[in-house]
Amino acid sequence: MLFKLLIPVVVVSVLSQSGALSPEERAMVTFVDANNASAIALLEKSVNINSGTQNFKGVQEVGSLFRAEFDALGFKTTWVDGAPFQRAGHLVAEHAGQGPRILLIGHLDTVFEPDSPFQKYARVSDSAAKGPGVTDMKGGNVIIVQALKALQSAGLLKSMNIIVVMTGDEEAAGRPLTMSREALVNAAKGADIAIGFEDGDGNPATAVIARRGTTNWTLTVKGRPAHSSQIFNAENGYGAAFEAARILNDFREKLAGQRHLTFNPGVLLGGTTVDFDNAASRGTAFGKTNVIAEEMVVSGDLRALSPEQFADAKKAMEAIVAANLPQTSASITFDDGYPPLAPSPGNERLLGLYHQASMDVGAGKVIAVDPDKAGAADVSFVSSYVPMILDGVGLMGGGGHTVHETADMRTLPSQTKRVAVLLARLHKNGVK
Repeated sequence: MLFKLLIPVVVVSVLSQSGALSPEERAMVTFVDANNASAIALLEKSVNINSGTQNFKGVQEVGSLFRAEFDALGFKTTWVDGAPFQRAGHLVAEHAGQGPRILLIGHLDTVFEPDSPFQKYARVSDSAAKGPGVTDMKGGNVIIVQALKALQSAGLLKSMNIIVVMTGDEEAAGRPLTMSREALVNAAKGADIAIGFEDGDGNPATAVIARRGTTNWTLTVKGRPAHSSQIFNAENGYGAAFEAARILNDFREKLAGQRHLTFNPGVLLGGTTVDFDNAASRGTAFGKTNVIAEEMVVSGDLRALSPEQFADAKKAMEAIVAANLPQTSASITFDDGYPPLAPSPGNERLLGLYHQASMDVGAGKVIAVDPDKAGAADVSFVSSYVPMILDGVGLMGGGGHTVHETADMRTLPSQTKRVAVLLARLHKNGVK
């Protein structure tokens, strides 16, 4: 049975709040505005350190930069070595205190490796700045730090129970995932609330309460090599290329259009011989126009909003792959990646509290974004452990994962104020 879900696109009902800022909250808002220049300086410094996922030294350097900030705030900080899962590692910062345990999630890496032409922070106008990772998600990391500083300035942080995890491989998670996400999952166990600081769809009027998960798939197709003039006959059949084309077209005809489900063949190689490096997502192929293709390899991704939707899609794809054209064979394998974050009443309630904090600081209403507009993120790994989850509250902008990545700098103070007030209220009022 196909998974069906209507994501709320209107403001959820807001639970009881004061509707006005307390003296401590007003002090935090004043602090954020007075210290916005230092927040921008920290953002620029972090963006100017290349931290492409495979640049372990750079990721560690960015980790050290933020680690110093948490140390100064009285957190106990730890660097988790990434060698067992072939990555740089993760930063974990803990602040023991009373009240609900709150997990804040960021990441240190970007998609821009040292050979990228996009390397430096630059202001492009009074309200915008470009740079690798400026919104995804070094801006979110800065908002975490500045919100905690605001809480400290109002005398609230000292009693709060907070743990921060900034992973070093969000853009290309290390394997096995059980090992590369162990620190994050451990931090989630016992947490009452989790907040992720990705940029969501880049719109400050939205936040994320549901994300689709993603899994990779690899299709391998075999055909009978022969002279091209003998293709389609009973002895030689249709060859690997036509069989791969059939499979992909059947995927499209039978699965495309299902709500929240997408699948994309990103790499296709075929010919007489194929050499494909799945980990690097690259390879080479050799063939001739007068020879029937012997092999095809296709690598792609699959995205869905629930485990049930994933299971149904995989079953359908496997059935399509098994119905081979004459003299061909095919197989498909799945490499599970990021789990889905399904919407829940707890997530909706947290969105309502965030919306109220936003209204009270004058930053406007916040509604739930359609999960189809938000990619996979680390917050999904904690969905089985934390009853209230919100994501997409980082620095807003556009052009993510491209050399046009640009931040709307007007949202740096407003996003920070929203989060600081939300955290203060969660600590004071609890989650019941």
